[in-house]
Amino acid sequence: MNEIAIVILNYNGKKHLETFLPTVIRYSSSCRIIVADNQSTDDSLYFLKEKFPIVEIIQNTENGGFAKGYNDALKQVDAKFYLLLNSDIEVTSGWLDPLYTIIQSEDVAGCQPKVLSYANKSVFEHAGAAGGFLDRNYFPFCRGRIFDLTEEDRGQYDTVQEIFWATGACMLIKSEIFHAVGGFDEDFFAHMEEIDMCWRIKKMGYTFKVVPSSVVYHVGGGTLAYHSPTKTYLNFRNSLFMITKNYSGFLGVKIFYRLLLDGIAGVLFLLKGSPLHTIAVLKAHRDFYLKLPLMLQKRKKMKRLHFPTQDLVGMYRGSILWARYFKGILKYSELNFRLFKR
Repeated sequence: MNEIAIVILNYNGKKHLETFLPTVIRYSSSCRIIVADNQSTDDSLYFLKEKFPIVEIIQNTENGGFAKGYNDALKQVDAKFYLLLNSDIEVTSGWLDPLYTIIQSEDVAGCQPKVLSYANKSVFEHAGAAGGFLDRNYFPFCRGRIFDLTEEDRGQYDTVQEIFWATGACMLIKSEIFHAVGGFDEDFFAHMEEIDMCWRIKKMGYTFKVVPSSVVYHVGGGTLAYHSPTKTYLNFRNSLFMITKNYSGFLGVKIFYRLLLDGIAGVLFLLKGSPLHTIAVLKAHRDFYLKLPLMLQKRKKMKRLHFPTQDLVGMYRGSILWARYFKGILKYSELNFRLFKR
């Protein structure tokens, strides 16, 4: 597996590097391990040079967030496969073998492991769980996670399966495809950029898989806490970016409908005593409309490519909002599987 370069994006993450880098080194001996630093202001780089001299370091010239940080770093990495890995992930013995086997398939662009919570290792972690999907309104969810509800891992999702998107927290991807599609969209900065990229790659006819025999444990919120208003802002804004670029139907109706749903979410945040999240939703829509001309240009560019085929397996033709809040569905396994595109 010397074809794999494990690339960890770091920003002021000395604590996580100190905790988790030793297991990455121990269980990934045949791979290059690279830390791409996004202009950290702590002593991450000094720590790496002193404690882990075998780890390669790439120093990005600016902090462009997750998207630009990886794009800038990966331009400098010559490898057949990239393993994008968050700094707050604990890997396990043999974690790479199943992923490496699956990605040998010609149609597979990328894959992810089963992602469990580091704090409670019997429960799925929010970011990726056992593979990602989108509903008809382009809300993401996972095997093992619907919105903020994560399931206990009882082996119920231990089969390899095609998914719509693989988590950027731990994704093995073919470098040639990553660069061919232009990598991550840097206007996203952070959050949902991997879903956008996976969607673009699927339009080229490639697939993504989850490989549950590979297991990692994720702290989550290592750089930005899950309940941060900034995270709310990025998720709401970037979801609109993604729809504008990739949705092939009549865009005005879809955006208007999402405006209504997001407005309801903003009111619910207010009723729950979280006004900063309501403000984050409003700012997300304001900044989306400011960037709308740019996103429409990207949409036109996508349409001009005339993809001969697109793989939409993993798209749920129902509403995950309706399933969760009106039908009381709490688990992925309780969804109507006839509504999944196959």
